[in-house]
Amino acid sequence: MDGIVVGEDGVARCWWADSTAEYRAYHDTEWGFPVADDRRLFEKLSLEGFQAGLSWLTILRKREAFRSAFAGFDHARVARFGEDDVARLLADAGIVRHRGKIEATINNAGRAAELVAEHGSLAHFIWSFEPDVHPSELARAELASTTSESRVLARELKRRGWRFVGPTTVYAFMQAMGLVNDHLTGCHVRTRVQAARESFIPL
Repeated sequence: MDGIVVGEDGVARCWWADSTAEYRAYHDTEWGFPVADDRRLFEKLSLEGFQAGLSWLTILRKREAFRSAFAGFDHARVARFGEDDVARLLADAGIVRHRGKIEATINNAGRAAELVAEHGSLAHFIWSFEPDVHPSELARAELASTTSESRVLARELKRRGWRFVGPTTVYAFMQAMGLVNDHLTGCHVRTRVQAARESFIPL
């Protein structure tokens, strides 16, 4: 099927997932599985912002350094970062040293705290934008870079003061965090993600 590759291990995966061991592991165990943990949701939104103009593989290889640099993406802690922290982060060769993205992440941590105060959890807010319709089959030609839901969520986040959250970035986040199942038909993970979604209850 178009968009499916069979790796040296004989496993059928989405076309993007077989180029490196890091991609295979990420695809097989993380991408598309539903997430309700606020730290992971905030981390992914932050890292998607850092990815802008770069490959996800670059960010994935730096993810542990990002976690160390940003207090495990505990939004309450990151929201308290000040100019000394910005300077520290700009000097950290383990992450992407982009002032605008660093400052956006700190800003967004404060906005995440506001959402938690209002909605009880970041997950509760994010999952309210889950699409109502989920196709039982999916081909590569049907994949989109944005959807009506990602545009609405991006617009709402921006209205609330978030930065680096355009609709394409937000849709990549939705794909990764399981709000949609964009594993292609024929990918060995698709049915596992479907099963995980069916038993998933957002917090």
